[in-house]
Amino acid sequence: MEMVSASKMRRAQQRVLASRPYAERLEAMIGDLSAIHVDSDQEASFPLLEQREVRNSAVILMTPDRGLTGPLISNIVRRASRFVLSEANTPVELLTIGKKGRDFMVRTRQNVIAEYSGLGDAVSLDNLRPIVQIAIDDFVSGKVDAVYVVYARFINTLTQVPEVRQILPITRPESAGAYTDYIFEPSPADVLQSLLPRYVEVQVYQALLDAIASEHSARMVAMRNASENAKDLVHDLTLTLNKARQAQITREVSEIAAGAEALKG
Repeated sequence: MEMVSASKMRRAQQRVLASRPYAERLEAMIGDLSAIHVDSDQEASFPLLEQREVRNSAVILMTPDRGLTGPLISNIVRRASRFVLSEANTPVELLTIGKKGRDFMVRTRQNVIAEYSGLGDAVSLDNLRPIVQIAIDDFVSGKVDAVYVVYARFINTLTQVPEVRQILPITRPESAGAYTDYIFEPSPADVLQSLLPRYVEVQVYQALLDAIASEHSARMVAMRNASENAKDLVHDLTLTLNKARQAQITREVSEIAAGAEALKG
């Protein structure tokens, strides 16, 4: 299992690193279009940018489908529980990706409105669109006023950090200036209208790639630790067995020697 997880981890890491430049460039373009080409009078036509008082929230919770990942799952659900129960300060509806998070939230009687599992490692944007569409529809309709993603951010093989990221409403990125001289067709506003849902999808997709890489990294480390612990246990048991066998041999030799001395007498 350690070798399988190591192979899957390398592929997951490559996907995470390959997707980040695209996400960063898309964020920069959103920043330019929203900051320069959209004024306050036009914001009403972009509902995904609307900032309003948060009375209800939604959380997309990402956890593995399977265990054997060390403390990763407990860290994620603990972070999600802390956010839902204390930090959000609003009623929260949950969309879960992964069986472990779903089972925990259902067991603790949280408001789970949708659940998805069995997406596998080769996940695509098409797999995520139904999930993202539910969040977007609830936000646009006013059912929720903010949408968050809770996932394990992949730092390196040994470090995965549970993180809460807000994806709706979209906050205007600070990065701007890279695309100010471009000519947009049919218009900057139309381009922004099309890009905003894609931007949300990419944010969720990037978070899921991080979650998959974190899962395989944590499982590889857990299996390595299990293998080392098993080797230590085998060594300790072998040593104990050898000591017991040596003690038995010594006792039998002593009994033979004592019997021989008795016969001589």
